[in-house]
Amino acid sequence: MEFSVVEIGYDQNQVDRCLEDLGERLSRLAVRTDAVTKNHPELAQLRAEIDRLSGLLAVPPPPGDASDRARQLLLTAEREAAEILAGARADLAAAREEARQVRDQVYAEAVQARREFEASLQARRIRAERVDEILRDVVISRRSRPDTHRQDNADSVDEIVPAPAS
Repeated sequence: MEFSVVEIGYDQNQVDRCLEDLGERLSRLAVRTDAVTKNHPELAQLRAEIDRLSGLLAVPPPPGDASDRARQLLLTAEREAAEILAGARADLAAAREEARQVRDQVYAEAVQARREFEASLQARRIRAERVDEILRDVVISRRSRPDTHRQDNADSVDEIVPAPAS
């Protein structure tokens, strides 16, 4: 960042605005890293560094050579903020990729489970229909035989009502 040079150093208003802007950027970065650190504890170190840098921006420069101190502080803060931001972006990209992979895997597993369920359900329906056919055949064959010896057994079979095909 460049500042206008005035009689006794840099334009104090520009420096103050720049420091305020950096403070706001660090605050926004802090909010974003808080959201990411909930899932990645190692990013808590980044959060601590952001807090430290924000504290440096809040501390007024010591009297004397304020412009050199402010310039050094600003350069250090910009450099560290850029490193933190780059690291946070890389971590966020990695977390997004991992979340995408997990989502894709879960979706594929859900699709496979649904296919297996539908195949199992179809097999059950086919078995139920076959059982109904067998029971109908047994009942019909028992009715068509005029065997009195088996008449008692036939009556109990006649009472079986086949389940409706689903």
